[in-house]
This record gives sequence, C-alpha cells and structure tokens, in this order.
Amino acid sequence: MFRSHPDRRTALAAGAGLLASPNLIAQPKDAKPPLVEGYTHQVSYAPGEVLKLHVSSASDAFDVEIARLGAKREVVWSKKGVPGKVHPVPGNASSHGCHWPAALTIPIPNEWKSGYYTVKLGEKNREAYFIVRPKMPTSKILIQLSTNTYNAYTNWNGYSLYAYHAKHKAQGRRVSFDRPQFSQFANWEQSFVAWAEANGYTLDFCANSDLEFHSELLDKYKLVLSVGHDEYWSSPMRDHLERFIGNGGNVAFFSGNTCCWQVRSEENGRALACWKQNFGDDPYYASGNHKLLSTLWSHYLVGRPENQLTGVGFLHGGYRKSHGQFMTDPAKYTVHRPDHWLFAGTNLKRGDVFGDKDTIVGYECDGCELNWKDGLPSPTGKDGTPANFEVLATCPVRWHPDDCEWYEKWEKGRVGNAVLGTYTRGGTVVTVGSTDWAHGLRGKDKIVERITRNVLDQLG
Repeated sequence: MFRSHPDRRTALAAGAGLLASPNLIAQPKDAKPPLVEGYTHQVSYAPGEVLKLHVSSASDAFDVEIARLGAKREVVWSKKGVPGKVHPVPGNASSHGCHWPAALTIPIPNEWKSGYYTVKLGEKNREAYFIVRPKMPTSKILIQLSTNTYNAYTNWNGYSLYAYHAKHKAQGRRVSFDRPQFSQFANWEQSFVAWAEANGYTLDFCANSDLEFHSELLDKYKLVLSVGHDEYWSSPMRDHLERFIGNGGNVAFFSGNTCCWQVRSEENGRALACWKQNFGDDPYYASGNHKLLSTLWSHYLVGRPENQLTGVGFLHGGYRKSHGQFMTDPAKYTVHRPDHWLFAGTNLKRGDVFGDKDTIVGYECDGCELNWKDGLPSPTGKDGTPANFEVLATCPVRWHPDDCEWYEKWEKGRVGNAVLGTYTRGGTVVTVGSTDWAHGLRGKDKIVERITRNVLDQLG
C-alpha cells in the first residue's frame, strides 16, 4: 500500500523517474545478465493474436513451458532447446523497459481457454505470465486480474512504485511492463479461481488494462469480479466499469485496498505513471488538471473517492494482521444484518463472527465512515459511500502512522473497519473490504464458500 519514501530527487537521480529518457541512463557497471528471464509483449491476448516472448539468456539454449493455472495446472505448449542470447539491461529498464528482441512468437490458438497462463523459462523455472481473454464469452462472469498491482510492486532492475525494496530506497514514478514481472496471482486470485472452477463455475478472464483498452468486453457479462489486491486503477478503467454498473451490470469486489491509487497508462498501456505522495510534482498538478493527479483516488484534489465505485475505501480502512496493526487479534467479521440475501444458508445470527480460521480480514482492508445506532452501523455518506449502501459485517482495522502522516487531511490514530456490504445503482455492487477473502476459499471455510456462492449465483 504505502510505505516510507525518499525525496523525489533521489528517485529521479537513480533512474526511476517518470521523466527519465530511455537513452540517458547508463547500465550500472556491476549489473549481471540474467540466467534466463523474459516477458511478453502484451499483458493479455485474444485467441488468434500472436504472443511475443522477449527473453535474455546467459545459456546457449533454454526450455519453455506454457501452462494454464485453474482448478488444475494444464500444460498447453512446450519447446526445448530455444536458442539463447544475452541482451543488455538498460539502466532505466524499471521505468522504460528492456527493449529485448522477441525470442519466440507463438500464435494463440482458439482452443486455449480464457485464463491466467504462466511461462516457465529454463531449469531455474523463471516465469513470465500472460492472460488469454475470451474471443467469445463462455460465461456470464468476467474476472479482471490485478495486473497493474503486479507491475507496481515489481522491483526488477531495482525500482518499483515503492521505496522499501528499491535501490537507494528510491520510490519510482513510472513502471514498465516491458521487463520481467513478479506476479501476485498465487497470493490471492489463484485460490479464488481454483475454488470457482472446482465447484462448477466458468470464469472468463481479462487484465486490468483490458477495462481501459478493451472495454467492449464488459457489454457481454452480467458480473465482473475483482479479487485480492486490486490497488491501481486508471481513470478510463474506472469510467468504463462505472458505466457498466449504471447500465445494470453487477460487480463483486472480493478484494481490498481496491482502486486506491489513480495511475495513468503510457505507451499504449506498456507503462504506468503514479506520483503518489509526491502529487505536487506530477505534471498534471502544475497544469491544473487535478482530477487526473496520479495520487489517492480519495485525495481531496482528485475528489473522486473509490467509495463512489466500491462503496468503501482505504481512508476509513487500514491493516489487520499486517504492518504491526491488530497482530494478536482475531481476523474475523462480525455480522450485523444476517437476514440479507448474502448470508442465505449460513445460519448466521446478528453478532456472530466468521473467517478467523483463515484470517480473511487482512492484510489491507477498505471501509467507510459509520454511524452506529442501537449497535447497528450505517454509512454517513460524507466519504462518498452511496446513501443506500448496506453494512452487513465489519472488523476493526487501522492505518500505520508512517503511512498517514503525509496526507494533510488525516485524523491520526483513527480506527476504521473492514466493511462487507452492498449497494445498487443500476446494477448491484458487493464488496468484502479485504484482500484476503480468497484465503477462506482456500481453507474451505463453509461460510465464506456459501457467501461467495450466493454472490455468484445471484448476480452472475
């Protein structure tokens, strides 16, 4: 989510900056070529398109294996002895890409199902990934994977959109997809996908960027899913999904820290810009175009809190079982309105709790400003949460002090809540307010499974 950051001049000098030219920064003298590493030239493909695999290899030859990850791992393509060659790594590869030539071109056949695909490279099993989006729908449910978040946390070649794991502790302002990526699919979405497919649900897949560049996909579905850690959204992504909801489409956010940072896509989606805490240095700040500042969606200058989309936001959420917050407390929801259709078949009663076994509340959570009357919470609406949002369950969460001190309108020491709830505006929106909901599916929690079924069956 947040984490400490250095002065922006350090980041720019280190080559992580938005304004750095692709040719100005020399490769560090101590840099070593990767044994075998690579990336695909697009994040997602439709059947009939051609996958280009860009690889740098210190070996004369390497093997490639492509597999789809769902309820089971299915190998769909392999090749041994692909000729290898070392390619230089530009000093600003983190922000502007590697520019390696394609080692392989592979047409995507029609029989490859929509899904998340992993590309194993060489004996060390270095991996790339890509998504096959549907050519024609096979389901009424579309899951968009959090590929922008994967890139934001990838510190390959030294820099990401975070300082904590960067060279010189320098926080980047721009990250490129044209470099080896560190996927987060296994942390959250894989558990959801494996459970859904094992239980008879067919899902179609897309990337975050497909909501921006292939928004026509949305017209073919009844329900769109966000799962896990879906943190980084561009303005077109959000515009298109909000229009989908307004036209009667349903969305379920089985996710937390969702739509927290506004990013801008550059190079036709091959890079993301985000100035975060240093929003005053964003070129859009000087231009006066504050609505598109690449900082918090809930920042008062942007004026478009994520609550307006999801019903909840990080400003009234925070951490549980992470970042030193509520580390010894159970990670469980308390039920407030058990008669709602989301809880059908669970036998839950008001005041009951669930989810602690698999720590489903954490590690980052979203909530809303609440009024409590007779022990029941309702949204105040002051933070952008829709007036008809129903709060169904909550769990206390809190920001870490180091995260909030940069924000001028922060009430220090505030305890918020992970909020599970729903509202309707054309279509119906459900949110669980937690990144770790899918861990309950992985752990076969009967209540988490039943609630998830209720959402998929009712809305999809």
